[in-house]
Amino acid sequence: MLRKSALTAVAGASILALAACGGTTSPAQSSGAAGGTDDAITVYNAQHESLTQAWVDQFTQETGIKVTLRQGSDLELSNQIIAEGAKSPADVFLTENSPAMTQVENAGLFTDISKTVQGQVPEQFRPSTNKWTGIAARSTVFAYDKTKLSEAQLPKSIMDLADPAWKGRWAASPSGADFQAIVSAMLELKGEDATLSWLKSMKENFKAYKGNSTAMKAVNAGEVEGAVIYHYYWFGDQAKTGENSKNVALHYFKNEDPGAFVSISGGGVLASSKHQDSAQKFLEFVTGKAGQTVLQTGTSFEYPVGSDVPANPKLIPLADLQAPKIDPAKLNSAKVSDLMTQAGLL
Repeated sequence: MLRKSALTAVAGASILALAACGGTTSPAQSSGAAGGTDDAITVYNAQHESLTQAWVDQFTQETGIKVTLRQGSDLELSNQIIAEGAKSPADVFLTENSPAMTQVENAGLFTDISKTVQGQVPEQFRPSTNKWTGIAARSTVFAYDKTKLSEAQLPKSIMDLADPAWKGRWAASPSGADFQAIVSAMLELKGEDATLSWLKSMKENFKAYKGNSTAMKAVNAGEVEGAVIYHYYWFGDQAKTGENSKNVALHYFKNEDPGAFVSISGGGVLASSKHQDSAQKFLEFVTGKAGQTVLQTGTSFEYPVGSDVPANPKLIPLADLQAPKIDPAKLNSAKVSDLMTQAGLL
């Protein structure tokens, strides 16, 4: 899966993390021929571009409301929105992971999501504040070389990767928003001291790659025995040629382990939006049956979280992942960046 490109004009905020995979710059896009300009909205999009474009195309077809997409990474766009403040042209913000949503929420820039969205998305996939909503989900996994490791040799917990026995044997993409979201879950579950200790051990043990797909390719090529990534990279490759994952299998930590963290992709409406009704309608569509079915039947291999739409049948059901219960509103990207910097990972 390709990650989105950076915006050409980035605000002067400090950007401490990039998306897990790189991309090429593309101009803003608009979709649909119908709808008045008074209803048109701008979406700052850090989700997969192809997924969001599918949502936009169907939404515009159904409502006639035009949508302009501006692409970027999670924390890049959250920093941009904060720098723009009440003058931001964004009406809606979509992310791949929730810490960037919390960052914007903590800056007081979101309005409440509608009652319709709240009714479509269960509480476990929304922050307790209802300032934004989950729109999709992805599971943390340990992608491992099945030609080198048996199931009995796999780590029982993500915390086990701090053991010196794993030195030089596993990989991750620490500069990516994906991995930092996983660390944010560890911070919430294990506390600051344990997380910093694990990160320092990680610095000694792991091999760094830029992007989850690159880390998975390294496992497949025998460069490392395993990598901490999100599940959909493997499923996406398998749905194509499988050439980058033929030697790879997925290990799910389960047992409410930090390594069983399910990251919530978020969507929120900016309080400064001059098109509140259209923006809310867009989130209602994305979390409604039609929007969530795009996740079920499309090629993103992310999990639906709304309107009782089941996951793609190739995926392990969300309920079987035994993920830890974490309020997304409590995930702290700023503290994670600080801890990872202290550990020498950023």
